Amino acid sequence: MTDVTSQPLFQFDGQPVPLQPGDTIQQAAQRAGHDVPHLCWHPEVSASASCRVCTVHVDGRPVAACTTAAAAGQRVDCHTAELRAQRLRLLQMLFVEGNHFCPGCEKSGHCLLQHQAERAGMTDLHFETLNPERPVDASHLDVLFEPNRCILCQLCVRASDELDGKQVFAIGGHGIGTHLLINSDSGRLGDSALSVDDRAAHICPVGALLPKRVGFAVPIGQRPFDDAETRG
Repeated sequence: MTDVTSQPLFQFDGQPVPLQPGDTIQQAAQRAGHDVPHLCWHPEVSASASCRVCTVHVDGRPVAACTTAAAAGQRVDCHTAELRAQRLRLLQMLFVEGNHFCPGCEKSGHCLLQHQAERAGMTDLHFETLNPERPVDASHLDVLFEPNRCILCQLCVRASDELDGKQVFAIGGHGIGTHLLINSDSGRLGDSALSVDDRAAHICPVGALLPKRVGFAVPIGQRPFDDAETRG
């Protein structure tokens, strides 16, 4: 058994958290049982800090928990009123920048964006919806691409590159025009090298990439976030 008392520690919301060499704040906190709100982080791929939902204060300074190295003696604050309000606004912006209709989405109850919004206490969008026109790409035999749900987390980009070795996806454009690019001459998913067995086809935290012909395999009410604690 590891002697925790001999390990270097940092304080996470007032609780001691042991760290290991190379840990980020996110990794150490998650391992210790503290859930840092996040969207673009996944333990299987490198971190990108693209969503900023995991922002914490380290000794009073705002940083991304998923890319900031943990160090002994740090004071990390995650669930303060200021940070909760900041996360709420970030989540509201993500909802209005896309077209998210949770009640009719196959990913409902298993969607990380929906889950984080519930945890943040989001009851309205606050901002005016942009209602962008984003045609669905159903050209792939086995995988559907629904760009209206894409939150540009880049998880599929990193999974395709780091785990599948295919580089099927990339991010292009600027500002509100930023979008997911597909590596094929036509720009269509069906003409790309993506396979339904690729990790990139399953890592999406929302419903932007979905395998076909397996809809509602897990009934509503039995999904991971259906009865999850919404306070954080």
